[in-house]
Amino acid sequence: MKLYYFQQSRATRVRWMLEELGVPYELAPVDMSKGEHKHPGYLKVHPMGSLPAIEDNGVPMFESAAIIMYLADKYPEKRLAPAVGTPERGEYYQWILFAMTEAEAPLVTIAQHTRFLPEAERSAAVIERSSKRFKAVAAVLEERLKGREYLVGNSFTAADVVLGGVLFLASRVGQLGDDLPTLKAYSARMLARPAAKKGYGG
Repeated sequence: MKLYYFQQSRATRVRWMLEELGVPYELAPVDMSKGEHKHPGYLKVHPMGSLPAIEDNGVPMFESAAIIMYLADKYPEKRLAPAVGTPERGEYYQWILFAMTEAEAPLVTIAQHTRFLPEAERSAAVIERSSKRFKAVAAVLEERLKGREYLVGNSFTAADVVLGGVLFLASRVGQLGDDLPTLKAYSARMLARPAAKKGYGG
């Protein structure tokens, strides 16, 4: 198992997942700050030149949530995904996709307009709209996690890796404040896991 890796990318959450599984893997650094993700060799692995990507027995795969779900299914004995065909499995899919499509999207926009775009292209109005959108999504997650240790069922799953990764970004862009006490506490619990610390370079 090879993980193409850059610290400031979604590859960190895939590394977290691999550490939770306790399976051997090889880190293949791709320095995005030097444009290595756009080199022809890497574009054969990920045609969009983004990270993360993995190679499993020579077969490339990209998209962090897809990789994480694939890994959970590849190692069923680790019990990081509910059984197929159960209501919990449906919730597992639901919350992973909710985290990626609803929660992460406005956070990425905020990151672009506060960190990555040239000053002249940044928009305070866009940041405000995206922050408002994230707060609406976060309220749903806040309600979901009240009285719960984990996102799905009564045990840690790959869904917690995905949401934990999204909330790490939320914290980095100043969107995980004291007005979200349940979500903030959940994020702290997830990121305190030894595998998460390893995934994020701790």
